[in-house]
Amino acid sequence: MGAVTKYESDYYAWTQEQAALLRAGKLDQVDISHLIEEMENMGASERRELLSRLGILLGHLLKWQHQPEFRGQSWIRTIREQRRMVALHLKQNPSLKAKLAEFMLDGYALGRGLASDETGFPETTFPVECPWGLDEVLALEFWPE
Repeated sequence: MGAVTKYESDYYAWTQEQAALLRAGKLDQVDISHLIEEMENMGASERRELLSRLGILLGHLLKWQHQPEFRGQSWIRTIREQRRMVALHLKQNPSLKAKLAEFMLDGYALGRGLASDETGFPETTFPVECPWGLDEVLALEFWPE
């Protein structure tokens, strides 16, 4: 087993060291392999964040539609918050918009599972494909009936 690197033993110190090396133009001393890995992980994290937000939003929209007797402020707050956060996330990461249709498919599958778990209804209760378009899902005034 090789020696433990700063990347493995003190991640924060490693990040600060890498930033300082880059600022100083000392590219020959930069830990390129770990830096590439971290950059790829950051991109994956942004995708996961968007997918998670869409899943929660779509799950709550399904619950809203299928359990009207339980509609309340908590669901309203959750739906509004997820819509705001999706919009902000897309504003901060505009290149993710190109993959939004893909995220909607995966997010709906997650939302369908969430709705099933939280309502106790079988997953087959909910449509296999998302019944709403992206514009509806993200519109602050849209509430499925």
